[in-house]
Amino acid sequence: MTKSVSAVGFDFEKKQSELIESKMKRIGYAEDLIIDLTIRVKHDKAYDFDATFSFRWGTQGHVTSEDFDFAAGLNKLMDVLDTKIKKEKDKVQDHTK
Repeated sequence: MTKSVSAVGFDFEKKQSELIESKMKRIGYAEDLIIDLTIRVKHDKAYDFDATFSFRWGTQGHVTSEDFDFAAGLNKLMDVLDTKIKKEKDKVQDHTK
C-alpha cells in the first residue's frame, strides 16, 4: 500500500505525525487489499480530514471527518475508514465464495 499524508495550509507538528503513524497501524490488515491511500488534512477553524483509497480490484472509496481537536478528528476518520474497508472486504469475499 502506498500511503500519502499531507497537511494543507499548515505543517504537521511532530506529535501529530507520530499520532498519524500510530493510527495507521489500525488498518494494517488491509495492506494487501489497498493499492494507495491518500489522506489530506486541512486546518481552518477545525481540522478537516479527507481520505481517498483504491482497492486492488478497482473499487475506490472516500471518507471524511471534521473536528476541532486533531486527535478526535483523526480517530473519527480512522473509524469510518476501518468500517469502509471491512465492508468492502466482506463484499468481495462474498462474491468469491
